[in-house]
Amino acid sequence: MLEQLRLAVFDCDGTLVDSQHSIIACMRAAFDSQELTSPEDSSIRRIVGLPLKEAVALLRPGTSEPVLERLRDGYIAAWQNIRQTAGLNEPPYDGCVEVLDALSDNGWTLGIATGKSHRGLVDTLEQHNLLERFTTLQTADRAPGKPNPTMLFKAMEETGASPQGTVMIGDTTYDMEMAVNAGVLGIGVAWGYHEIQELERSGARTVVRTYAELPDLLQKLMEK
Repeated sequence: MLEQLRLAVFDCDGTLVDSQHSIIACMRAAFDSQELTSPEDSSIRRIVGLPLKEAVALLRPGTSEPVLERLRDGYIAAWQNIRQTAGLNEPPYDGCVEVLDALSDNGWTLGIATGKSHRGLVDTLEQHNLLERFTTLQTADRAPGKPNPTMLFKAMEETGASPQGTVMIGDTTYDMEMAVNAGVLGIGVAWGYHEIQELERSGARTVVRTYAELPDLLQKLMEK
């Protein structure tokens, strides 16, 4: 198994970068634009990783389609405003960059599967000079969102990886459910937006507490 291509697919928000502050600010701005009461911060963190329209629908159950579309458009407008003015608040988690480099040095191909749009993902990666590290970028505006497995299927197709040689690394139950649905190994991270027990119940093989644990863990799992 070690001779086959090894693909590590990362979620972005809550896994690579801590984007909660920008996401919460934009979601609040979207609800304010429609004169609606903003959701609690904890509720907003729960929907990180889902396609935007699905996320706002969960935050505002029973809302009509036109209002959902205006909330989605309000979020996008707020995000673009932050990007063009104050700058996005999306710092990489401690150890992220070093581990990405270590995995690449150890022969791993790297990819991303995220609820972000392709443009939003590229903006985030370029902000931290990370774009060139990833061979495949899968986004919710170019494939069905999580937990649908299509993004992982496309990542494997683009890189030539097999399910047996692929791992999905993420912080939410949506990531772990997507991994299960695609028949790949799911590894949860404890520093994101869903609880450890939730990740384990939704199919995570294991949950790491720090980035430093990942390289050795992935090596051992791929040897089994």
